[in-house]
Amino acid sequence: MKTIIFAGPPTSGKTTVIKQCIKRLLIKKYTLAFLKIDVQYAEEDIEIAQEFNIPVKKVYSGEICPDHVNVLILDEAIEWANNLKADILFVETAGLCLRCSPYIVDSLGISVIESTSGINLPKKIGPILSLSDIAIVTKIDLISQAEREVFRSRLQNTAKHVKILEVNALYGIGIDPLLQAIKDSKDIIFPLELSLRGNPPVGTCTICIGKKNIGRKNHCGILRTLDSELFYQGE
Repeated sequence: MKTIIFAGPPTSGKTTVIKQCIKRLLIKKYTLAFLKIDVQYAEEDIEIAQEFNIPVKKVYSGEICPDHVNVLILDEAIEWANNLKADILFVETAGLCLRCSPYIVDSLGISVIESTSGINLPKKIGPILSLSDIAIVTKIDLISQAEREVFRSRLQNTAKHVKILEVNALYGIGIDPLLQAIKDSKDIIFPLELSLRGNPPVGTCTICIGKKNIGRKNHCGILRTLDSELFYQGE
């Protein structure tokens, strides 16, 4: 079974791209499953179940980062999809902090970025882009050719190894190369020994466990001041 992980900022077009892939793969008789990871509200799983009649699951991260939830439950999700005899599991994660990387070894990691988000976006989103295999640039019909070229150049300079695909997901333009990459991607090996592709960010501290007091004197763990680099304080 293949595991395809889509990540990217909100409204970038992840679900629309996934729907275009599902539509074409079902025609080819692939068996598919879909997992949605979000913070507190999402209905993409309902839409996909109603439109394509494939198995879906949804997990809300609630009080913790959606990428942390991805780490905690992805093995169970892969086993769930495998038990359903799925050929491909699509995972759509919110990826809201932009510092984490949700991709695992032997999955296909796809970052979805909207071209209208500004030419400096590639420098702002970190491992969601740099540790992906493919960067999907959406909404290309809403910017000029010159802006497209500048955006593509910024992407390539930021993540030199990442393959860039420009698509109009609404009409399915440019989806075929992505489908081929999905078909060529590695299979997950059972029994599962999954690991993240990159290191999670350093962020274990009293803020993470819910302490709301302002000021570093009230906290311990990995901290910083206005003018300092990261340092460790306390037990």
